[in-house]
Amino acid sequence: MRKTYRIDVDCANCANKMEQAANKTPGVKEAVVNFMTLKMNVEFEEGQDPKAVMAQVRTNCKKVEDDCEIFL
Repeated sequence: MRKTYRIDVDCANCANKMEQAANKTPGVKEAVVNFMTLKMNVEFEEGQDPKAVMAQVRTNCKKVEDDCEIFL
């Protein structure tokens, strides 16, 4: 399953940090952050609950960039 989320981040470097944190989250097959459109595209591993996985993605992103936001 693939979903797109709106994000709020201040710079391209911060967006890159968010992408790396999301890709390290269990249950995420692939995450791509587009700074220009302020969107995060996430493909989930088979059988994963997107809401639970995205809660962990948000937590992991806040660890590397505390002023970022993911609108679920």
